[in-house]
Amino acid sequence: MKTSYFIFLLSILGVAGKGGANGLPNDPKTILAKISAAPYRVLDMDSVVLTGRTIRVTRLWTGDRCMSSIQNISARPVRLSNIILFDIGQTGLDTATPIYGEGFQMVTQTAGTLGSPTDMTIYSDRGFYQMAEPDGERTVYNLFILGSAKSGYTLLGFTSSWRFAGRFSFTKDKLHISVNPEGLELAPGEKWRLEEFTAMSGADRNVLLDRFARYIQRNHPTKKTAKIPYGWCSYYFYGINSTRETVDSNIRIFSRVMPALRYMQIDEGYSPFEGDWLDYNAKFGSMDSTIADIRRHGFLPALWVAPFIAEANAPIFRQHPDWFIRGADGRPLNSATKGFGGWHNAPWYALDGTNPAAQRYLEDLFRTMRKRWGITYFKLDANYWGALDGIHFDPKATSVEAYRRGMEAIIRGAGADAIILGCNAPMWPSLGLVTAMRTSMDCFRAWRWLSGNARENFHRAWQNGRLWISDPDCLLLTGGKDMRPEWWIFHATAVHAVGGLVMDGDRASDLGEKEWSVLRKSIPPAGKGAVFAGDSLNVGITDMGDRQFYHCFNWSELPIDLTIRLKRPSRLKDYWTGEDLGVYDGTYLVRALKGQSARLIEATAVSPSSRPDQQ
Repeated sequence: MKTSYFIFLLSILGVAGKGGANGLPNDPKTILAKISAAPYRVLDMDSVVLTGRTIRVTRLWTGDRCMSSIQNISARPVRLSNIILFDIGQTGLDTATPIYGEGFQMVTQTAGTLGSPTDMTIYSDRGFYQMAEPDGERTVYNLFILGSAKSGYTLLGFTSSWRFAGRFSFTKDKLHISVNPEGLELAPGEKWRLEEFTAMSGADRNVLLDRFARYIQRNHPTKKTAKIPYGWCSYYFYGINSTRETVDSNIRIFSRVMPALRYMQIDEGYSPFEGDWLDYNAKFGSMDSTIADIRRHGFLPALWVAPFIAEANAPIFRQHPDWFIRGADGRPLNSATKGFGGWHNAPWYALDGTNPAAQRYLEDLFRTMRKRWGITYFKLDANYWGALDGIHFDPKATSVEAYRRGMEAIIRGAGADAIILGCNAPMWPSLGLVTAMRTSMDCFRAWRWLSGNARENFHRAWQNGRLWISDPDCLLLTGGKDMRPEWWIFHATAVHAVGGLVMDGDRASDLGEKEWSVLRKSIPPAGKGAVFAGDSLNVGITDMGDRQFYHCFNWSELPIDLTIRLKRPSRLKDYWTGEDLGVYDGTYLVRALKGQSARLIEATAVSPSSRPDQQ
C-alpha cells in the first residue's frame, strides 16, 4: 500500500459523523480506514485458516484501487473455499445505515439497511438460486453502497470479473470482502491474480458511480453499437404460444402504422425443445418464412436464444452429454440440484463453456443463425446457467471463466458487430461481452411489477451507455386487469428514464392512437440514464445538452408536490400530451402529482431575457 493513501484513509476517521441510534458512528466513510488496515483470511475446504507459511496474499493500492494476488508458498497443493481479502470484525457503523448491493444474478438486488437488508425482488441469489453465502452471512456481489444523501456515501466495488466472483458478506457489525475460489486447487508456487477492487466515498453517489464505471471500462471496454435497438417483442402478449401467423399479423400492422420500428423479435416458443434452436417446430411454423416476412415488411429480425441450456429431451443433450457441466457423480449436472432448475421443460442441463467441442457448437450455432437468417440482434436468456458451479472440462477454470469462454464462442459465431443482449445473466461476468443487459426482472401488467421494475432499473440507470445499453424490459401500454391510466404513463416514463432499449410488448391490434403516440415518442431512446439526486427517486434528469427531460414520479398513493430545479431558463412541455407549460427559470413546481403516477417534462432552452411565467 502507498503511504500517502494510507494516511488519507486514516484522516477520514477524523471527519466521522455523530453517533447514530445505537451510539455508533453513522458516517459510512469510517469503513474506508478499516478496510485499509484489515487483515486477510484464507480458508481451505475444511474451513481451516491457512497461515502465512502456506499462502501469501499481496494487496497493492494505486489511489483508491487495489490489485490483489494469492500465492501458495508451501510444498503441498491446497484447495481453497474462500479468499477473504479484507476481514473487518467491527465496521463501527450504525445498523440503520442504508445499503444497496448488486446480485450475482441479474434479477437479484438488495436494499434496506445494514441491520435489516431486504430483497428488492423475489429472485434472490441465496433463496431462489440457492447460492451459498459464506458463514451464513448476508452476501451481495460486486457493488456495495453504504450511506445516504444525508450522511454521504461509501462505494465498495470490484472493477473486474475475469475469473472470480467478488463478494461482500456482512452482518450488522461485520464485513468480509472476498472472492470465491470455488474449491479450486492452488499448486505449490502457483500464483493467482485476483479481481481489482475499489473503495471510495463522497457526498454525491452519482459522482462515485461515474468513477466506478470508468474503472470498470479500463478492464472491460464497453461493447458498442451504432444505434440502440428498438422494436417489438412477441413474448409479452403471446408468451411461448407465438406462431408464424401471430408474428405476421403484428408486423403487418406495425409496417402500416409505425414503420419506424427497427426490430421484430421472435421470443421463446419457436423451437421444438429447449436447447434445439435450428430445427422445425410444427406448432410455430417455418422460421425461414417468418424471417422473410419480417424483412419484406421493412424490419430487421431479432431472435431469443437460451444458448447454455438444454432440456433432457433435446437432441444436443441426448447426443452429446459429455459437452455439459458435470456434478460430483461425473454425470451431467441437473441444475435443479443446485438451485432453480429452469422454467419450461425443466430440469435444464448447462453446456460447459470450457469444453472445446461445446465452444465449437456455440460458435457454429450462431454463425448459422447469422448466415441463414441474417440475425444480427440476439436476446440471450438463461445465461446464468452457463455460470453454474460444477465440474468443468478444464479443471482449473472457475464458473466465471467457463461462462466467459462460452460467450466468447457465441460472439465469434454471431460476429463482433452483432448486438448481444444478456438476460437472466450473471451480471459482472458479462462485462465487455454483451452489448445490452436487462437491468430488472420481467415486467408484468400490474402496479406491483411496474413500480418494482422501475426501482430496480433506477438503481442501475448509471450503467446505461457505460457498461452496456440498459434493457428495462418491454414497454407495455395495453392489457392487464384493473390497470389505471396513470400506471401506463408511470411505466412509459420509467422506460424513458432508463434511456436504453425500447421493445414494445403489446399486441399491435390493441394499440389505440394514445398508445401509438406514446410509442412514437419513446423512440429513438435517449441513450443516457436519468440521474436522480438524493435517495427518494422522485425526480430524475436526463440532460441531452440542448434540452433536458425531467422525470417526476409519485410512488405513494396520495398526491404530492415535486420541485424541478431547472438547468437554465426553459420552455417546458408535458412530453406525453404536448401541453405547453410555459417559460420558467430556476425552479418549476409540479403541483399535486396524482398518486402512483408520473410526469415527463421536456425543457428547451430559451433566451435569458424571456419572461418567466408565474406559478
